[in-house]
Amino acid sequence: MTATTKPILTHSIKIAGITNPVVLQYFETLNAGDFAATANLFAEDGVLHAPFEEPIIGKSSIAAYLKKEARGMQLAPQEGISQILEDDQVEVQVSGRVQTSAFGVNVGWLFRLNSHREILSATVKLLASPQELLNLRPHKNFNA
Repeated sequence: MTATTKPILTHSIKIAGITNPVVLQYFETLNAGDFAATANLFAEDGVLHAPFEEPIIGKSSIAAYLKKEARGMQLAPQEGISQILEDDQVEVQVSGRVQTSAFGVNVGWLFRLNSHREILSATVKLLASPQELLNLRPHKNFNA
């Protein structure tokens, strides 16, 4: 560990089946609203695949996106599995829930980490029925 590397802190997030410190830090920093720290977990050309969005590429773009879109969200990861892939990459799947001030929804996350344990990609999928997704949209009153 170099002098510029932050020490790995004791993790307050517990995910059944997951001990990967980078994945745990992803959830901890997002829940703390430290979006720059979350973005720094990604590789330079890392990609965030958020629901209903084009891929967000690069640390600064990811940080800006999270600052705009993730404020006030609380992620509650519950369980996951991980496997080692070729080239010493790691794939981690996590399921859980996201709560906002307006709604809560079941979510799945898929992470791919490189051999340096940086996030190459993080894909966030809403695990909701079509009716639940429709209920997330703001309601408009068409009675004018």
